[in-house]
Amino acid sequence: MRILKSQKGFTLIEMLIVMLIITVLIAIAIPNVTKQTSSVDEKGCKAFVHMVQGQVESYRMDEKSVPTIANLVTGGYLKANETTCPNGDTVEISVDGVVTSKAS
Repeated sequence: MRILKSQKGFTLIEMLIVMLIITVLIAIAIPNVTKQTSSVDEKGCKAFVHMVQGQVESYRMDEKSVPTIANLVTGGYLKANETTCPNGDTVEISVDGVVTSKAS
């Protein structure tokens, strides 16, 4: 009669428990990540508006007039692909030179 040696390893039940724990952690983490995405986009848009406001002030000092977005692009103050917020909101410059964002 042959005696089986002790084999080390995980049982199927242990593996299923580990998979269950990982699944629960992922289920908790994913909603939190999606909530943070909108917050990051909002903060990114505010930062972009401040950056454009700085470029407007720079243009005003150089040209002695309030620019439009097109003036900033043609003058080299903004790149052509940098005319909207990261979240897609449009950036507008008032006649006073105040930069705001508007939802698309």
